[in-house]
Amino acid sequence: MRSARSTGRALGVLLLLQLAAALMVPFILLRPLTAGSPDFLTAAAAHSFQIRTAVLLFFAGGALTISLGVTAFPVLRRHSNAWALWFLIICAVSFTLDAVHNAAVMSMLSLSQQYVEGGASALEPYRVVGAAVASARRWAHYSQLVAIGGWIFVFYAALFRFALIPRPLAALGLVGILLQFVGVTLLMYLGYSTVGQMAMPLLPIQIATAVWLMVKGFREQTLAPAT
Repeated sequence: MRSARSTGRALGVLLLLQLAAALMVPFILLRPLTAGSPDFLTAAAAHSFQIRTAVLLFFAGGALTISLGVTAFPVLRRHSNAWALWFLIICAVSFTLDAVHNAAVMSMLSLSQQYVEGGASALEPYRVVGAAVASARRWAHYSQLVAIGGWIFVFYAALFRFALIPRPLAALGLVGILLQFVGVTLLMYLGYSTVGQMAMPLLPIQIATAVWLMVKGFREQTLAPAT
């Protein structure tokens, strides 16, 4: 069986790769869509390859999220079967919502391509449908953020609970994801403008945790029977 230290190092690599995908796709590759409707109706078709690449990377990022749950499972199970299962399940839920979001993205791209190819006399209905499709993608994204926040919270809570990394670092992770959830996700659901600055601390915390794991791995401990 792989040691906790080597498992932690593998998890650190996965965490860094997942973070890179999570940053690159929404903030760079999906920019033609994030302008919303009706702007995406022309922008998406003009950046078709870029958007298709984004979807593939989103699937890769979701696979990395599941890999985090699978990789951490043996170590977490030594401490608690319940924690190990909860983390694996929330990672799988996150992947599922990534797939739902990807379907909404591809729907926007298909509509954009039809809009560009349509005649001038038939464009107005596309604008009406476009607003609905853009709204569907936006809410799929909000649900996606809930799941992402969920697996990150469970991840840091487990690291803190079982002292698998220094507890101050795990505590910072908990604070970071709570700030992100309140400042971005919760405000979105309540209909208020987001406070992007509240999400910023999570990035260096994620990087620091990934680097720590790659260098140190999980702490080896003498364990009580798992519950």
